Amino acid sequence: MSGRDRNLPPGRFLVIDREIAWLGPSLRDLRRMPLEVRRVMGSALHWAQTSGVGPDGIRRAGFHPAARRMKGDLAGVVEIRDDDEAGTYRTVYAAKLGARVYVLHVFQKKSKRGIETPLADIDVIRARLRTARGHAERSARGDQNS
Repeated sequence: MSGRDRNLPPGRFLVIDREIAWLGPSLRDLRRMPLEVRRVMGSALHWAQTSGVGPDGIRRAGFHPAARRMKGDLAGVVEIRDDDEAGTYRTVYAAKLGARVYVLHVFQKKSKRGIETPLADIDVIRARLRTARGHAERSARGDQNS
């Protein structure tokens, strides 16, 4: 899929490698975040979609500066973090599943203790990751209902 980006000179197109699949209320939750937070999250998701190619056409290695790989059994999952005066916001996605970037969970971190992701949110991420893996497997097999 490719599309015209307003920031590109005429005749230049930005190629989107992967579409985004929103799991659960992730899109709704992202839309409820403050504008500047949404911009950071959107930029990082765009980075994942284009494998790091910016509007200038330059490929950047690694993750978006606001994104970090999660640890443990969620090592294939990426967490985007941003802060504003109202708190800390997170978007969690999996990009290594088939042809899509799966946005698993979007939330405002409520805990004031440490930087760890709360266990309740980890449980949501794990459940949605199982759903995303199943969807990616069905899509790879060519199932019509995926």
